[in-house]
Amino acid sequence: MPHTTEWTMRLHLFEDDDGTTQAHVVLDTGTTALTGRGTAHCHPADAYVPEIGDELAAGRAVENLARRLLDTAERDIDGMGVPRPGTRQVTSPRRGLRARHRGGAGRPVR
Repeated sequence: MPHTTEWTMRLHLFEDDDGTTQAHVVLDTGTTALTGRGTAHCHPADAYVPEIGDELAAGRAVENLARRLLDTAERDIDGMGVPRPGTRQVTSPRRGLRARHRGGAGRPVR
């Protein structure tokens, strides 16, 4: 069941006269579009280097987009009624009951 697809991402940067850079990123999957936003502010005492504001705002926009994409995937998984990634069904040795645990510390998922 191989699957190949291509998604397109567009990043737009805007800087105002106050040294504030805003970034807007759009991920187009072909069936839906997700957006992310980020902002960077140049401190008045800092040297004016537009590339740094662009990098910060773009990084924050992509990070915001990544969180939205992960949230969307989690909602889709929840909608399918299957355990979340990173969880597994284990049997408690003391009670013989099945409980959901997250790998590592063995604490119940709430």
